[in-house]
Amino acid sequence: MDKAETQNVEYKLSWRDEYLKWVCGFANAQGGKIFIGVNDYGEIAGVDDYKRLMEDIPNKSVNHLGIVVDVNLHVQEGIYYIEIIVPVSNVPIAYHGVYHYRSGSTKQELKGVPLQNFLLNKMGLSWERQPVPGANLDDIDQEVIKSFVQKAATKQRISGSVVTTDTLTFLKNLDLINENGELLIAAVLLFGKRPKKYAPAAYFKIGRFGKSDSDLKFQDVVEGNILDMPDKIIEILDTKYLTRPIFYKGLQRIEGLEYPEAALREAILNAIIHKDYSGTTIFLSVYDDRLIIWNPGELPSSLTVDLLKEKHSSQPRNRLIADVFFMAGYIESWGRGIDIIMNACKEYRMPEPIFAEEQGGISVSFLKDIYTEEYLKSFNLSDRQTRAILYIKENGEITNAIYQDINKISKAVATTDLSNLVSRKLIQKVGRTGKGTKYTLPANGL
Repeated sequence: MDKAETQNVEYKLSWRDEYLKWVCGFANAQGGKIFIGVNDYGEIAGVDDYKRLMEDIPNKSVNHLGIVVDVNLHVQEGIYYIEIIVPVSNVPIAYHGVYHYRSGSTKQELKGVPLQNFLLNKMGLSWERQPVPGANLDDIDQEVIKSFVQKAATKQRISGSVVTTDTLTFLKNLDLINENGELLIAAVLLFGKRPKKYAPAAYFKIGRFGKSDSDLKFQDVVEGNILDMPDKIIEILDTKYLTRPIFYKGLQRIEGLEYPEAALREAILNAIIHKDYSGTTIFLSVYDDRLIIWNPGELPSSLTVDLLKEKHSSQPRNRLIADVFFMAGYIESWGRGIDIIMNACKEYRMPEPIFAEEQGGISVSFLKDIYTEEYLKSFNLSDRQTRAILYIKENGEITNAIYQDINKISKAVATTDLSNLVSRKLIQKVGRTGKGTKYTLPANGL
């Protein structure tokens, strides 16, 4: 018996017909189990009317949902409880006209764009594969096609027949035209003259902020085809938003952006390729101490933020778009984007970027300043130790006496805390033991 509810497990003390919504949600997601007669802690409380439920639940699942569930009776120490095993449905399931979906340990009612995307996915379709009413070959930019073909040919990722073919055949070879001869959304996004005409959210927004999100200094909107978009964004960041500090790697003089360009470019590419184009736009926010890229579209159910940092299979939301970016040489191999970002930040001696699922999308935060409270949390420091490092950052140094004062602790505790920070190379000790001893940040950072 599981001890906590999960994405695939739900506990109910008793049965109510409205719990068919939960059956519906599991069937529309990854399947799962519902235990009747079990409390929220996974403790068996039992059900008295199990004989009736053994008939009612499977019958009502068929009559109201059109699906067959396995209903099993279990007994433990004379107490009966029921297990309902819900299979994954290959078709969308509705309960009284409403579509439900299991997400995490909650049941969501699907509406609007999420419902549209859910129905498309259940039918084996995706938004990028939808035809564009009214679009034709006059909407395709020939110069973008020429540029793409040149890049793809250089990378040897495109055949000679594609290079020499006409526009219609070219788009057909890339699966960007359906069997009815209609241009797909992906074709307009990749090679269109005005993609925003057919996909209103097909643009990239950049903003420079002050101390808070309400303090917007200036902003830019990048439009046009998404193949040219990454270069345009990097150019705008370079000329308007970021500086180029000079530093040295050995004897080599390097003049790079405030943030590693390789990491920025990869994060921008990921946002464009994995974006849910039926939603809102991508936002890139620049602050004094950090840069955040957010794109709409949640992770696939088989992935989590933690798994992103490990070796994982590539699961692009927009397969057609991802294939074209690969052929053009913008991405070198599947599933390595996060590695490139992490390694580039490490070489730049910057903190590991923070990935998060929030507000129906994915964000990646690049921290320019290593010594932030948010980043220091990753070292599992006590509040006292975090406070001390931030004090050193502000004042240049700290002593045992000051550490005692700002944390209201004894000298013995202060000495233990500071020694721990020194042993972990989070701070360095300057001077001999005694009143002359001070603590500073490491010369080379964390």
